[in-house]
Amino acid sequence: MVIGSAIDFVIFAFVIFVFTKKVLREEIVIKRNLGGSVIKKIFVGFAITLILFLGFVSTRDGHFNYERSGVIHAPASAIFAYISDFKKGTLWNPFDQKDPNMKRTFLGPDAQVGSTMVFEGNREGGTGKLEILKLVPDQSVDIRLTMTSPMSADNVIHYQLTPEGDGTRFSWEMSGDGGFMAKLISLFMNCEKFVTPEFETGIKNLKAIVEAQKPIRMPAQ
Repeated sequence: MVIGSAIDFVIFAFVIFVFTKKVLREEIVIKRNLGGSVIKKIFVGFAITLILFLGFVSTRDGHFNYERSGVIHAPASAIFAYISDFKKGTLWNPFDQKDPNMKRTFLGPDAQVGSTMVFEGNREGGTGKLEILKLVPDQSVDIRLTMTSPMSADNVIHYQLTPEGDGTRFSWEMSGDGGFMAKLISLFMNCEKFVTPEFETGIKNLKAIVEAQKPIRMPAQ
């Protein structure tokens, strides 16, 4: 649907361009010079095209929802500690590894609702804040991600743990509304392709860490 809308707009813009060009050409033939009237029409044509383009961008859906998942051969209890504690994020989360010199400030109790991490990194790492909104032990974590740099964003991250076979499926989801700028950028690039590979890397990292741990054996009764 996104590709189709973009193609429709390109065709529409091309028609406007051809029409404007035809009008200007006829005006040039009549006046035999680049008089003020022709220059005025050039600016008017450009302005109309720009307005139509911006109008088209504003009508697009700015909401997004990206998700990736993978099976980790371990119980949910062995995974939950890594996704509910910001201090463990550097062990597996690729976004937390973008800047080795990133400054982090931890506020509130660890792995609890209200737990917050304020971070300040380079352009790749970004600057912003993570805050735990909801926790269901060994099942799910909801986190609010507020970015201030390199661009503003206010998204929700959802981690879900679901039993599957002899392991647990870990799902990593992020949703939000990118606003006008995201609508504009998405016309020229697939933002999901830039974000979800990081999800996949994080899932692989977490899988390797958790599965490398020795299983805890309960003493015989």
